[in-house]
Amino acid sequence: MSSNPLRHALSRMGGRDPHEKHRTATPLELFFDLTFVIAFGVAGSQFAHAVADAHFGAGLLGFSFAMFAVIWAWINFTWFASAYDTDDWVFRVVTMIQMVGVLILAMGIEPMFHSIVEGDHVNNVAILIGYIIMRVALIFQWLRAARQDPERRETCLRYAKYLAIVQVGWVIALVIETDVLTTFLLAAPLFVLEMATPYFAERKIRTPWHAHHIAERYGLLAIIALGECLIGAIETLRAIVATHSWSMDAALVGLSGTGLAFAMWWIYFILPSGPALHVQRHRSWVFGYGHMPVFAAIAATGAGLHVAAYFIDHETHIPAAAAVASIAIPVILFKASLTTLHCIMLGPDRDLIWSSALVVLGLASSIALAAAGASVPICMLAMMLVLGLSIAYDERRGHKGRAAALRRLESAAG
Repeated sequence: MSSNPLRHALSRMGGRDPHEKHRTATPLELFFDLTFVIAFGVAGSQFAHAVADAHFGAGLLGFSFAMFAVIWAWINFTWFASAYDTDDWVFRVVTMIQMVGVLILAMGIEPMFHSIVEGDHVNNVAILIGYIIMRVALIFQWLRAARQDPERRETCLRYAKYLAIVQVGWVIALVIETDVLTTFLLAAPLFVLEMATPYFAERKIRTPWHAHHIAERYGLLAIIALGECLIGAIETLRAIVATHSWSMDAALVGLSGTGLAFAMWWIYFILPSGPALHVQRHRSWVFGYGHMPVFAAIAATGAGLHVAAYFIDHETHIPAAAAVASIAIPVILFKASLTTLHCIMLGPDRDLIWSSALVVLGLASSIALAAAGASVPICMLAMMLVLGLSIAYDERRGHKGRAAALRRLESAAG
């Protein structure tokens, strides 16, 4: 970075110190994340509309495609910036171009969903243009790093080369008009190639990313995604107040919707990501990729809360059990994904596994409650209580196991 924080003259992109003290997210990174607030919001809203209209398969396909594009682009920028953020004017301008790409991608999410629901062909023009813009900007960043960081030149060039090859595939997918099935058959191998790129690019020399910085950045995106849950909770509360004025149901929805989002925030930050990643840099692949279902599950939970609002407003074509399931299933995925990540990063934890299994059972029971005739607000309250009990159990016993696991890892690392 520039030695003068008041000026953003060109700086050599030679790689940041992976052990730099007090490394935190920059204002530019926080600003960059705001574009993903929009992308998460649009994707969640469209998913909620599809589920409310009983288009479950089409909604899930569209949401999965959008989430991969959004989350994967964010992950790539974040790891690059952790290793090579110079904060000079070139880095800032190229980041702005990536932000433009995110906004274009977000604009393309709604027409993509509509085209999948209609089942004719997939209108993925805007979403792919936005994605390609982001990736081409990142290719430029890798080429710049290759030129200015001789030690890791080969790694940076491999990144640029592999990214460019995959973008050719996305351009082909952009210009070919196909039906839904063919589109996703074309996209599947491109998804695989995208995710394989970091592994093959860094197989010899690794980039100098900062463990605590990465952990902070992932935590910030989790908070952004949780914001969609809070919006969904407010929408559900608004629907009840508009239909029945203030009532006990309104109070239950306000409490349980906010409580669900707060509990998911609490559960996410139970894992000491920074210290665990710092002493296990070889776990970066699991940490980075393992968060994709976590982020998608959080966003889907927000969409489920929107579905609950539509159900209460009598704007859905689904039963109460399906409305509750649209919240419970993403929370189950969230809890299962985090538990798996926790066990990989810190080692198997029997107490955590058992408590997670009980959480999954409790959340599934809320769907059965709705099928048996319980109201949506009561089922939401039940879900919140299940998560709250798991947090209370962890506060009493879980912290000891994590502390011991961290001590073992630090001792093994020397």
